[in-house]
Amino acid sequence: MQLKSLKAKLFLYTSLFSMAGQVVAPAVLAAPPLGPNDLNTKTPIKHVIVIYGENRSFDHLFATYRSPSGDSVWNALSEGIINEDGSPGPNFSKATQYQASAPDTFNVAPPKTGAYKTLPPPMVGGNEYASDTNPPPFATLQAAENADYGLLPRDLRLLTTGATGLAKPSIDTRIINVNNLPSGPFQLTPGVPYDAYAASPVHRYYQARQQTDCDASKADAGNPSGCQNDLFPWVEVTIGAGSNGKPQPVPFNDQTTGEGSTAMGFYNVARGDMAYFKKLADEYTISDNYHQPGMGGTGLDSILAGFGDAIYYTDGKGNAAVPPTNQIEDPDAQAGTNNWYVQDGYGAADGTGGGSYSECADPTHKGVASVVSYLKALPKAVAPNCDPGHYYLLNNYNPGYYGDGTVADTTLNPFTIPPVPTNSIGNVLLAAQVSFAWFGEGYNDYVQDPNAATDVYCNICNPFQYQTSIMTNELVREQVVKDTSDFYTGLQAGVLPAVSFVKPGGLNDGHPASSKFSIFEAFVRKIIVELRKQPDLWASTAVFITTDEAGGYWDSGYIQALDFFGDSSRIPLIVVSPFTTGGHVSHEYSDHVSILKFIEANWGLPAISARSRDNLPNPVQSGPNPYAPTNGPAIGDLVSLFHF
Repeated sequence: MQLKSLKAKLFLYTSLFSMAGQVVAPAVLAAPPLGPNDLNTKTPIKHVIVIYGENRSFDHLFATYRSPSGDSVWNALSEGIINEDGSPGPNFSKATQYQASAPDTFNVAPPKTGAYKTLPPPMVGGNEYASDTNPPPFATLQAAENADYGLLPRDLRLLTTGATGLAKPSIDTRIINVNNLPSGPFQLTPGVPYDAYAASPVHRYYQARQQTDCDASKADAGNPSGCQNDLFPWVEVTIGAGSNGKPQPVPFNDQTTGEGSTAMGFYNVARGDMAYFKKLADEYTISDNYHQPGMGGTGLDSILAGFGDAIYYTDGKGNAAVPPTNQIEDPDAQAGTNNWYVQDGYGAADGTGGGSYSECADPTHKGVASVVSYLKALPKAVAPNCDPGHYYLLNNYNPGYYGDGTVADTTLNPFTIPPVPTNSIGNVLLAAQVSFAWFGEGYNDYVQDPNAATDVYCNICNPFQYQTSIMTNELVREQVVKDTSDFYTGLQAGVLPAVSFVKPGGLNDGHPASSKFSIFEAFVRKIIVELRKQPDLWASTAVFITTDEAGGYWDSGYIQALDFFGDSSRIPLIVVSPFTTGGHVSHEYSDHVSILKFIEANWGLPAISARSRDNLPNPVQSGPNPYAPTNGPAIGDLVSLFHF
């Protein structure tokens, strides 16, 4: 389809206008698929597709990557931490992991008590598919074909292979030398085959603060943030995924949390792992300085990816309120323990536990003082960007709305953030009459039964599902929140919104334990294959491929302090487009909000709000560490990754 014929297909798109921070529909609304300003771009890019996988750091995937273009890459190999075969390199000590002491008040940089001589053995402790008697997750190819529509036929076999063969929780004896691993990153393969399920490390806010060990007293010209990245296993074995307000188990040892040193594992792309993404990296453009925008996990990072900001607890009518006491974070150590938090966790079935909110404008609030003190003590002080009286959500809670626009029932799940009034990139696009949609795999089934145990749809991943302004407007909601089946239909017809956010379901998203990264590669392959079949659409499209966050995996990269919420570890970013060919490696400092900045720059749109991160300047990078912006806090808009 030529662009001129695409323009002829444009209809009046649902037009919404911002008023008092809310989006209000005019009297008459139409909701056809395309917007009148879709083609009014500053670059040849008329379509943006953003694909979010799950929970992998840059070094976890690209630790041994070399670019065929000759561009440099900051990874464990180039730093001399490992050799190309995955063995410890001459500078292995740069990644040494330490133990620490935190028996009292929470500290983002607790005093170290010594290096690990050998790592705590990594565990199989999550919901990995255990054996061929409990197939992972389908027993037959036919069963996979009947259930899954996110993979090409050639890749459906991936849903029938990869069982661990191990009981859980237990030491992952597939890993070579598992009980005598040196203190640093270790290669998972070939002991754990690339096409096999493996464990998932902790990925929560206060845990990530400690794991990255950001210490202002260690800041210098080469490392302006002072982040050491050297407490990953210690946090895994001392607190893991949280206490949920319960006392520390007795007895308690390095295996109790079910993780061990899972965070230190990596795949070897130089030895054949992750072959498809390596091919894309070799042919197109990647970044080795792209970051998850928040400390912790999927919830906060997905929210920042859509809002450019954190969201807070409300009374359900848009007013800031105080959450239930058991839902407020308290990462101080329980008496008599070393780093076993008082209140933190995903929430128990009986409604207890679940600490996930912090009033970060109040330095007397538990956990806040250490973070804010660190930010203020940096050579260039960083503002927390927290409003008084607001309890911000730091970890995973269900959004305030179901897919049909009704308010979520907190009696069924109390760990649900009430509806929020915050504006997102969706409001900006709607006001500008630029079309967009969130395509979530499994969404149609989720709408029918949001509490079904078989749902694969990720509700916490969709930022628009937290919003009153979008979810309560039926015409808008039905236009901008869709299933990936709708995306494939549009893709095969050569007609997509200007901006498509695509999220695979739980089986295909690459999340450790519940999925495999080989499956996420296959999910992306289907989209790229179908896109290339539409030459006119391909000619004007940019596909951003990334993960929501690093999943708690170790990474060697630089971390910039932006505010109370992050940034955090590097994650992969591959940009596939006719305008990104050549195997370029970008060093521009960026995170998920950079994709929002690209969208705004490409369509000439304003920032989301006065406080959202898309107001930050593009980085100026020079000096002793060319990866660290000298004008920080700063994040790029990714325009420099393209050659127009």
